[in-house]
Amino acid sequence: MNLDLNWEYVADTVMGGVSTGGLSVERYNGRDAVVLRGDVSTENNGGFVQMASDLAGGAIYDASAWDGIEIEVAGNSEVYDLRLRTPQLSRPWQSFRADFVATGEWQTLSIPFAAFEPNNTTATLDRAQLQRIGILGVGRAFEAEVALAGLRFYRDA
Repeated sequence: MNLDLNWEYVADTVMGGVSTGGLSVERYNGRDAVVLRGDVSTENNGGFVQMASDLAGGAIYDASAWDGIEIEVAGNSEVYDLRLRTPQLSRPWQSFRADFVATGEWQTLSIPFAAFEPNNTTATLDRAQLQRIGILGVGRAFEAEVALAGLRFYRDA
């Protein structure tokens, strides 16, 4: 199931950090994509730039019929996080996350829900309670550039 999401840019400046960047919709390596670019800085307790979207307009999205998330990505060969949020998480720094590398060539990555690890929480991912999804350049000082051409849920055959 393809998802039509309204992406927004979020950076660590919401918490006092100094990372900078933005989002654009453009042709990237021959494909239409949403592109996150930024200068990730760990200064002033910062360390992230993000593209994020609510999955169901802020409501709960039940993805229990699906096995994972498939993304079509390219970028600058850096490691990025795919993160999920659910109502189980009360703090902004809590999430369920899975890492991926956005290589210079377009690739389709299938990330099973079982690969998402709890971050700063003891909760277990409840895929029937998804609220928000994000792609982040996070945790170290670097130049982020990741392009997303498609995102969908998938089922194992």
